[in-house]
Amino acid sequence: MVRLFGKSQTYWKKAVEGYLFISPWIIGFAIFTAGALLGSFSISLTEWNIVGTPKFIGLQNYQKMLEDKFFWQSLKVTTLYLSNVPINLVLGLLLALLLNQKVRGLGFFRTIFYLPSVTAGVAVSLLWMWIFNPRFGIINILLKKLGITGPAWLGSETWALPALIIMSVWGVGGGMLIYLGALQSVPTALYEAATLDGAGAWRRFLHITIPMITPVLLLNLIMGIIGSFQVFTQAYIMTNGGPNYATLFYVLYLYQQAFRWFNMGYASALAWVLFLIILVCTYLVLRTSSHWVYYESE
Repeated sequence: MVRLFGKSQTYWKKAVEGYLFISPWIIGFAIFTAGALLGSFSISLTEWNIVGTPKFIGLQNYQKMLEDKFFWQSLKVTTLYLSNVPINLVLGLLLALLLNQKVRGLGFFRTIFYLPSVTAGVAVSLLWMWIFNPRFGIINILLKKLGITGPAWLGSETWALPALIIMSVWGVGGGMLIYLGALQSVPTALYEAATLDGAGAWRRFLHITIPMITPVLLLNLIMGIIGSFQVFTQAYIMTNGGPNYATLFYVLYLYQQAFRWFNMGYASALAWVLFLIILVCTYLVLRTSSHWVYYESE
């Protein structure tokens, strides 16, 4: 058999087939993403207001961030918002456990809980502006029935960010659906064997369910972190970064630099810093995954 670079003909045949199979994605990435990435990096080294000619300034945009208080404020707000990730992980799993039971109308309940996660962001933001309204919003009405005076929520420097974290629960159905698929793939023989050994429901959950769905937990954790760093619509529609920059998310600040003040060079530099932050966070999570993620093939 003819060998090329130490590899068999069969190896190269499979390799070519594989690359041909994913070629639409590779071509799309090269045309629509890779070019934009390189263009964005080159713009980040310039001072450019869109209409004029870009002026090369080297790394000055990156140095400027160190002294930009709004950069640090947006980074702080976005980092605090990451607290929604564990909340959504736990709620999504609890919901999936409930909807994994054999009860009547299961399909209806699964649809109801999943639908909010596919609703358009602007419509959801407008809905939650009504929910958080201090005078006639449903949350403050319920709090009033309990004898509690609700805060101004989106108008409060203290409560605006927690309000957006509470709102993030709206999309928990997406994670729930992935958990549900993972729960249904756990072999029932494991539960039967554990039951015969005298394991209760809690021990079966802790020692069988959780380890078996850890790959999905890892996926939802990474997707949650990436999604939290990219929050934009709700902050733009509901608060526009206020009050007093309490909800100035990183991507919102990036947008303002690019399309309000036309600092495209600085905005591109902000985008690259965000890319590096997400890359590092994802890498750290993946590095720790070998200690807590269980794969059946291992």
